[in-house]
Amino acid sequence: MSTLKNKKIIFVGGKGGVGKSTSSAALALAFSRTGQKTLIISTDPAHNLGDIFHQKLKNEKKQLAKNLWGIEIDPVQESKRYIDTVKDNLKGLVKSTMVQEVHRQIDMASAAPGADEAALFDRIVSIILEEKDNFDKIIFDTAPTGHTIRLLSLPEIMSVWIDGLIERRQKINTNYSQLLNDGEPVEDPIYEVLQKRKDKFKAVREIILDGSVTGFTFVLIPERLPILETEKAIKQLDQYHLHTRTLIVNKVLPDYADGAFLSKRRAQEQDYLQQIDKTFSKQTLLRIPLFEEDIFDQEKLEIFANHIEQSLKEVHS
Repeated sequence: MSTLKNKKIIFVGGKGGVGKSTSSAALALAFSRTGQKTLIISTDPAHNLGDIFHQKLKNEKKQLAKNLWGIEIDPVQESKRYIDTVKDNLKGLVKSTMVQEVHRQIDMASAAPGADEAALFDRIVSIILEEKDNFDKIIFDTAPTGHTIRLLSLPEIMSVWIDGLIERRQKINTNYSQLLNDGEPVEDPIYEVLQKRKDKFKAVREIILDGSVTGFTFVLIPERLPILETEKAIKQLDQYHLHTRTLIVNKVLPDYADGAFLSKRRAQEQDYLQQIDKTFSKQTLLRIPLFEEDIFDQEKLEIFANHIEQSLKEVHS
C-alpha cells in the first residue's frame, strides 16, 4: 500500500483539536532529519506552526531547522494580492472611464463567499508549481476538515468554470472576427489570461491527482466525532478522485498509563480503536501515543517525530 514516505506533496487535514498542526510539524521534521529538503506550509487561518517552532513565520518561506523551511499563508494578505492581480490583468483592457466601476465590482466580488478560498488556492497552486523542484517534500497543514474538502475540490471546479469562460470568449472573438476583422483572428488579452490560468490549474490538478506524487492524510483521535468526520471526509475526497491512503491516529493512551480513571478511559478507547481498524481497513494507520506533556518545544517535537519515523518504518518493513 502506498504511504506518505513515498509522496512528494502531502496534505494533512483533520477536525480541530486532534493535533493536526503538531502532527504536520512532526511529519515534516521526521522527513527533514532523513536529509530530505522539506517545506511545510500552514493554510489554516488559526496558525500554529510558528508557535510550535517558536519562530515567527510569514507569507514567504523561512528556514526552521536543517533541511526544513516553513510558510504561514495569510488569507487576508493573499486575498488582497489576488484581487490586485485581477485588477492588474485588466489594465489596458478596460476604458479609462470604466476602470473605477470595474474595480468596484471586483472589490464587491472579493467579499463574496468562496473568494478567500479561491485566493488561498491560487497561492497553493503557485507554491506547488514554483517549489516542487526545489524540495523533496512539501507538506500542507490545512484548516479543519470542511475547509480542506472545499479547497482540494477547487482544481476541478475552477477548471470547469474557466473552460466555460474560455468557450464564451472564443464565441465572442469569432463573432468579432467575422463582423469587424474580415475573418482575421482578433488579439484578445483576456482570452490569453484565461488560457494561462487554465494551463496553471491543469498542471497542478495533474500533480494533485497523481497518486505517486501527492498523498492525503487525516489526523484523528479515538473518539466518536473525529471518526465520523474523517470517514465522511475520505468519501468526499474519493468523489474528486483524491484518495486517502494514510491516517494518523493521535493521542492513543500508552500501556504504562495507569489509574482507575485511565483504565476506564482505555476500555472505551479500545472500542473506538477497533472501530477505526474496521472503518479504515483500506488505509495505513500510524498510531501515535498520548504524551505526558504538550508538544511545546523542539525537544518534545523531536519525540513526536521519532514515533512518526518508527510508524513509517513498521509500515515499510
